[in-house]
Amino acid sequence: MPPKVAMPDIETIARQFIEALPHCHELAMRMEAIGEGWAVISMPYDPRLIGDPETGVIHGGAVSALMDTACGASVMSHPQAGFSTATLDLRIDYMRPATPGQTIRTRAECHHVTRSVAFVRAVATDDDDTRPVAMATGAFTVERAPK
Repeated sequence: MPPKVAMPDIETIARQFIEALPHCHELAMRMEAIGEGWAVISMPYDPRLIGDPETGVIHGGAVSALMDTACGASVMSHPQAGFSTATLDLRIDYMRPATPGQTIRTRAECHHVTRSVAFVRAVATDDDDTRPVAMATGAFTVERAPK
């Protein structure tokens, strides 16, 4: 009988996922919390990411990358999803500019998984978590290990 191999926990998998993506390193993304089907990832304010020099507001592309990464992590942490995922569709609605100088956090939840697609929703906030910076809905691939 082959020896049992311990499966890594979802936090380990998600941290490895983030560490493997060069843009996560460049944007200083950090896994704050993760559970079955949800993840919270943060990105600190960085003057290199300013999209509007007059206001100091972070570029929407950096916020988009944060949201996409959090959504992917939520899929990978879902017990019915697979070991790998990719973005099929991601709609982001920007509600307001993030406050300059503040960390942006995204909480993503994988709320439904089919045989081949996972559906996710996410909210990005700064220090004022009562007023979203952006909201997203998306569809991600589900790739399972061959049986």
